[in-house]
Amino acid sequence: MKYRFDFKSLQQRLAVLLILPVGLFLVGAGAFGYVSIRESLLEEWQKVAILRLERAAHQMDMRLSQPKHWMELFARLATKPHHAAVRDWILQQLEREDGVSQVKLTWPGTDAMRTFPAVKSVSPPRYFYPPGHETVGLRSELLDAHGQPLGELEVLLKLSYLMEDVVTSGWLQANMACLLNDKGLYLAHSNPSMQARHCLGETQDPLEVAMLKAIPEKPYATLIGQGWTPERVVGFYKLHQAPWAIMLHARGSQILAPILRFRFYYLLGVLLCLAFILGLMRLGINPLIASIQRIARRAALVAKGRYGKPIPVRTRDEIGQLTASFNNMVEGLKERDFISNTFGRYVDQEVARELLNRPEAGRLGGEKREVVILFSDIRDFTPLAETLSPEATIQLVNRHFSQMIEVLQQHRGIIVDFLGDAILAFFDPLYGPLEPTVRRAIRCGLDMEAAVALENASDSKFPKLQMGVGLHVGEVVVGNIGSETRAKYGIVGAAVNLTHRIQSQARGGEVVISEATYRQIPEEIVVQRSFRTMLKGIHDPTNLYVVGDLPG
Repeated sequence: MKYRFDFKSLQQRLAVLLILPVGLFLVGAGAFGYVSIRESLLEEWQKVAILRLERAAHQMDMRLSQPKHWMELFARLATKPHHAAVRDWILQQLEREDGVSQVKLTWPGTDAMRTFPAVKSVSPPRYFYPPGHETVGLRSELLDAHGQPLGELEVLLKLSYLMEDVVTSGWLQANMACLLNDKGLYLAHSNPSMQARHCLGETQDPLEVAMLKAIPEKPYATLIGQGWTPERVVGFYKLHQAPWAIMLHARGSQILAPILRFRFYYLLGVLLCLAFILGLMRLGINPLIASIQRIARRAALVAKGRYGKPIPVRTRDEIGQLTASFNNMVEGLKERDFISNTFGRYVDQEVARELLNRPEAGRLGGEKREVVILFSDIRDFTPLAETLSPEATIQLVNRHFSQMIEVLQQHRGIIVDFLGDAILAFFDPLYGPLEPTVRRAIRCGLDMEAAVALENASDSKFPKLQMGVGLHVGEVVVGNIGSETRAKYGIVGAAVNLTHRIQSQARGGEVVISEATYRQIPEEIVVQRSFRTMLKGIHDPTNLYVVGDLPG
């Protein structure tokens, strides 16, 4: 099903056809620019965020490296009984380290450690997380020769100290930074509103779930939320000194703030531009529309046969030329109406509609194409006419032609000419398939014979008529035949003469078709009889078929 826009006025049409493409172009250009700049801003944020996260992770690694260094030094001396004083000094230095809140050595007795060399090895420092989210611990176990723990060294570090550089570093458009371990548990937050959160992904947020999956697999990454303006953008970077990662969250609206402001001003500019174009259109087109409306109103009167006086031509532009052409057209219509009123009853209405619907048919000349030609003729009409008065003869012919014209028009036949008591017509497929046209022409011939039989049975005051019909499919020239002053729409070609000869082989009441016609729909035609005959101008015998019926 086809849809189309109907415009009530030229002003509406121009407004839509001009403003709509301009508006779509501006909006499309703005959307393309928005997408391009959006991608650039997000890409820039990702690069800068990774660099800042790397620096923050490096600074946190440096803060963790000092306590771990003293613990590793203590571990090397714990297996040497004669270095007790040095071990005590190391513990004192460890307690003085920035960010260390507590150093705890668990041992049955300090003197025993100095006296009995029971410690054979020390485990590497392991991280543990005391409750309260204020500190994080490092623990090393003092082991005997069998690997059994004899004691342990614990160091508690303040998370606020570890996060100090993160909080004060001024993240690029970030509203939260946090520290989490390799299990996704939050250790510290820079945003107090996140203190109630314990684990990454616990809210089933798709972005956090994706981040939780990416942390074990990659050393760093950034992820962007869905939408043209993502609600959040996140990134992380893993530390080297601890199984932790620094993660930051940023609002998409903060990152894209410049382009969002530009989008608002751009849309405002588009609206102002369209309003300006519309204002110019109204100023420049209103006089044009008024002139066209004046011509349209006069055209409506002309359609009713009220021609009136010519419209004054006030300009020399296209509207003035249109007005002058309209005046010339009205004068031509007056002349054509005179001819139509005088000779219109002799012009077939179907041909008239064909000429109007196909402007090329109104020009002299034509084109070759295949049509179905019909020729009908009353049998023994000449001796019959000699027995009638001229008035009765004309009345008989007119009655017969009236019936035949009606049948031909019902089947969309185009009447070319009346030749005495004969009719020449054709059926044009108009660039469509030929088979339906052949079917329609044969049915028309049968209906014409039926109409003649009905005439003979219904009116006894006229002599009985017998008519033969011939049909042939052939290539002819279809078009306007004549001159510029007088022409008719018809056909010419050898196929027309052949159809006349085929018709001459029909007996009264028969419809005879050619071999070319029969081959179009052979399965559908009920043949009453067929015969071969010699036709004038044809060297070989011709196969002809008398149609008995055409079912359907």
